[in-house]
Amino acid sequence: MPATHLLYLHGFRSSPRSTKAQLVQERIAQRHPGVTLWCPQLPPSPREAMDGVLQGIAAWPRERMAVIGSSLGGFYASWVAEQTGCRAVVLNPAVFPARDLAKYIGEHASWHNPQETFYFRPEYVDELRALGGAAISRPERYYALIAKGDEVLDWREMSAHYQGAQGRLLEGSNHAITEFADHLDEVLAFLDLAT
Repeated sequence: MPATHLLYLHGFRSSPRSTKAQLVQERIAQRHPGVTLWCPQLPPSPREAMDGVLQGIAAWPRERMAVIGSSLGGFYASWVAEQTGCRAVVLNPAVFPARDLAKYIGEHASWHNPQETFYFRPEYVDELRALGGAAISRPERYYALIAKGDEVLDWREMSAHYQGAQGRLLEGSNHAITEFADHLDEVLAFLDLAT
């Protein structure tokens, strides 16, 4: 059954204004006008972020929804996919965010608007840990786009975590996957979106 609902989850310090989120929104509007797309601004608290997402998708048909997530949003997308059984695309996904973000406690500026700041609190690391990080239960439901040139996350950890998933390992590139537009058709084809 083609997916009629798509969730996009951005990364740490990012927003629905990210280049990848904007590309997805434009492509959905052009080629999949029947798809409901939701790209929420996620709060810094992982517990609040996932509570808000679950409330937002509560009425969505589980068998006809899909999720895309980038970086920390990739971790969240995997969590959502494990809760709902939907298909997921992860873009340079965070695999151990509790470990990696522990050193980022403090105030941060939003990537797309430096005037917007937020405070990443110590308890948020515990909230990430509480969400778990267990192995994905059904790799065939996942597509992982991973860049060997990611300057933030280790591509080997990402590849190992999503072993058995479909996807592409990019030589070079970077954490932002600057050439994401070149891979967007493949990503959306995996999700089998309604037209």
